[in-house]
Amino acid sequence: MPDSLSDPTAIDPDVPPRLQDDKTLPGVVYGLHIAGVATGGVTTLIGAIIAYVSRKDAPEWLASHYEFQIRTFWLALGFSIVALLLTPVGIGIVLLPAVGVWLVVRGVVGLSNLLKGQPYPTPKNWML
Repeated sequence: MPDSLSDPTAIDPDVPPRLQDDKTLPGVVYGLHIAGVATGGVTTLIGAIIAYVSRKDAPEWLASHYEFQIRTFWLALGFSIVALLLTPVGIGIVLLPAVGVWLVVRGVVGLSNLLKGQPYPTPKNWML
C-alpha cells in the first residue's frame, strides 16, 4: 500500500470513502483560526475542538493538517498568555499583534497546502 503522506491520492481502506478527500472540515478549521484574530481566540478554540474530534478518522494526509491546527491553537494560546503578562511593561503591546499575524500566516499557509491536496509538511514546527 502506498504511503498516503507521500501520495495524497492513495486510498486508505480504513477510512470511509466520503472522508478520503474531504477538505471541507479542515478548511473550515483554518478559517476559524484566521477568524480567531477578530474574535479574541474564541473561534480558534472551536477550530481546535473540531480538529481534535476529526483527526482520528482522517486519512494521514488530512491528519497532518489537524495536528498542525491543534498545535497552532496551543501555541497561540501560550504566546497570547505571555504577551498579556508582558503588557504592563509595554512588550505585550507589540507581541499581541505579532501573535495575530503569526496565527493568520499559519492559517493561510495551511489552507494553501490543503487546497493543493498536500499533507502539511512540518506540522510540529513552531513557525511554519
